[in-house]
Amino acid sequence: MESTSQEYRRLGMALVGLGEYSTAQLGPALRLTEYCYLAGVVSEEDQKLRKWKNEYNLKQNNLYNYENFDEIKYNPDIDIVYVVLPNALHAEFVMRAATAGKHVICEKPLGIHVDECQAMIATCKKYGVKLSMGYRLHFEPYNMSMMRLGQNKVMGQVKKIIARNSMDIGPADQWRLDAALAGGGPLMNNGIYCVQAAQFIAGELPISVQAEFLPKKDHKKFAEVEEGIRWTMEFPSGCIAECESSYSKNENLLRAEAEHGWFELEPAYEYQGLKGRTSEGALDLPSINQQAAQMDAFAKCIQNGTQSQVPGEMGLRDVEIIMAIYESARTKHKIGLHLEEFTALPEQ
Repeated sequence: MESTSQEYRRLGMALVGLGEYSTAQLGPALRLTEYCYLAGVVSEEDQKLRKWKNEYNLKQNNLYNYENFDEIKYNPDIDIVYVVLPNALHAEFVMRAATAGKHVICEKPLGIHVDECQAMIATCKKYGVKLSMGYRLHFEPYNMSMMRLGQNKVMGQVKKIIARNSMDIGPADQWRLDAALAGGGPLMNNGIYCVQAAQFIAGELPISVQAEFLPKKDHKKFAEVEEGIRWTMEFPSGCIAECESSYSKNENLLRAEAEHGWFELEPAYEYQGLKGRTSEGALDLPSINQQAAQMDAFAKCIQNGTQSQVPGEMGLRDVEIIMAIYESARTKHKIGLHLEEFTALPEQ
């Protein structure tokens, strides 16, 4: 049945946390979305609130701080809350948003502990709201092509995946180097993309991980989090993913080697400018605004009453894997995984 225009009114979104990702990516993307729009913002800094109000023509009543955030419950303009805060604050604001009856997108990782991820999912279910992850690459054409080639075994069974996502993090005075706020180092921030990519290419959940921390070159800067980490993920089919993430070099590769060929992206995880090629030639795909596509997809799920493609349970699963990787690196032992397949992996 064709939906009416009333059913497809644009949903209002509030961004919680107005740091670099909101400012440079999400705000501009919300000028391009079709099914949602920027309705409000939440920040503890009055200057930021004023700037966003003027730049995006927001209503004064749709500006919140962290203290009065719960009053968002009474605001009919806001349907979705997007939590874009340091990792350790995700649980609090996801649960506060859910308690206020708002659907939620949470930036990765879902949380810094498995138990808080479970609490977020339970709270969203209790209040009847949807919880989605900020996994933008599930909506990006090049990464979707990697999913299709791997899961459909276009070149035969994938035997090996190489996933490397690293960045030179720069100055030491940032929250990502604070263990209490970040929950960990590059694995939590960059390596989670490798964890994701290996699963969506293999089309399977990993059964074990084995990891090692890379030697620290700057002990002062990386006093609280790892500087780098390397790990492997084993899948039921026998496919092995070799992964690496570091805060002291730049890497951006995703490669799959199959029985009858190979396919890769480099760069693989950037917001734009992705490039792909296969053993049969170059991949030439459209460039899109990944964040706009991701947010529109969630708004459509809400309108249609369907499940998010990247639900909170997927975020929980990835945190379970990340915790096992850290445990393996600390103990120097292979760690077996027994993950619950809450839903089929994305069909391509």
